[in-house]
Amino acid sequence: MFLRRDRKVYLDANSTSQASKAVRRTVDRAAAEAFGNPSSPHGEGRLAASLLEGARREVAKALNAGDATVVFVSGATEAAHLAVQSCLREAAGELRRHVLITPIEHACVHGALEAAAPLGRMVETIPVDATGKVDLDALRGRLGEDVSLVCCMLANNEVGTIQDIAALTEIVHECGAKVLCDCVQAVGRIPVDLSALGVDYAFLSAHKFHGPRGAGALVVRNGAPVSALLSGGHQEQGLRAGTENLPALAGMAEALRGVPAMLARREETARLARRLAEGIRRLVPQARFFHTNDGLPNTLSVRFPGTANAVLLGWLDSRGVAVGAGSACNTESDEPSHVLLALGADAEAARETLRFSLVCGGDAPTVLADIDRVLELLGEYFGGKVAPLGMVMPSQVDEAFLARPDLWILDARHGYDRRFIATFPGAHEIDWPFARSLPQVPRDRRVLVVCQAGVDAPILAWKLRREGVRDVSFLALGMAGWKVAHRNG
Repeated sequence: MFLRRDRKVYLDANSTSQASKAVRRTVDRAAAEAFGNPSSPHGEGRLAASLLEGARREVAKALNAGDATVVFVSGATEAAHLAVQSCLREAAGELRRHVLITPIEHACVHGALEAAAPLGRMVETIPVDATGKVDLDALRGRLGEDVSLVCCMLANNEVGTIQDIAALTEIVHECGAKVLCDCVQAVGRIPVDLSALGVDYAFLSAHKFHGPRGAGALVVRNGAPVSALLSGGHQEQGLRAGTENLPALAGMAEALRGVPAMLARREETARLARRLAEGIRRLVPQARFFHTNDGLPNTLSVRFPGTANAVLLGWLDSRGVAVGAGSACNTESDEPSHVLLALGADAEAARETLRFSLVCGGDAPTVLADIDRVLELLGEYFGGKVAPLGMVMPSQVDEAFLARPDLWILDARHGYDRRFIATFPGAHEIDWPFARSLPQVPRDRRVLVVCQAGVDAPILAWKLRREGVRDVSFLALGMAGWKVAHRNG
């Protein structure tokens, strides 16, 4: 069985972006010509070191970082851990036992704080309003000599909220605390001027602005504490041991050189995003929008009441359209988006929300055609032209259900997921992502597709439907949801 694909439409730029042609050429050239180790004293090493330092200058220039320290890392997660550990280790002997964080921070920042738990810090949440913006008065009232670090992202990855980081930093510095700012979604979408923002730590990831994966940077303001997280070598000024990924870092520098062109077209990007939003309003009058007009120009967060986001995402994906879900698939849980919950949405609303994030600075006619294609497909779906996909709730899957002679279960999970939750008896297992060629699925059986958290299964179910498997359903909330429903069974 081979899966057909329509013309590809990519509206998930906040997840990752395609490396530009210029970046790909730069990466290839660096790998071929600057193959030496930057730490070696010979000619090849000096050439590599020159390219490395040129990339470092490019980061500082693109972000107007002044004399800040630029530490190359693998991406946002490592940068967040390095910044958090550096700041909290420095404050270990002080009375500053508290860290403040917004409830809409990326998981990498939450993870970094969890990893720093042995340092004995207490993490508290800063209030945000219904759009996700920090309540600066509430922040001012909470700050004091017991706070060591405040974590606040510049732009949110799910709903596009942009924070007034300069004002926040001024307030935080008055009490002597430091500011960690996630700039990952901001670079290439809005201007980022670190000298104006005044933050102590800022980080970025290249793959968000058409650079390569596995390359990022932590920018540390002069005077802010920073100490090695990875030890063993003198690389990165002794702050990050290990030979640098020079081709990827050269590619990141090339991508940063393309940022001004992306910013020059942000009004055009915003106009195209508004066209998509207006089209959705016409097709689905009951749709609710979580993003605001003053947020990222490329980001729409839309709730489609009564429609599970996993089902709609799968339908669009089966037609070649990539979008993001407001509730991400998680290996061990089916928790809804913490960002949407922080904005006042309930779990049901979060599981009915999709994120459309346009490619910033993309070719306008192509993006416009992509938008029209998405609206066409949404029109088909909400216009009643698409037979609904079967959805089985976890509570329905009991011994009697599993004993049905006409039932054929397809377990489409990563192999490691099955270590957390064993599959159903008699299920046919395939590893996710499934291959182009699938095992023959019977046409005369009731097919149930399961995944770990209820996001991947609808994608495959729609594809099977398109391949002629008519009686196909998926397990809502996945095996994680089933385990919760039958925990006391």
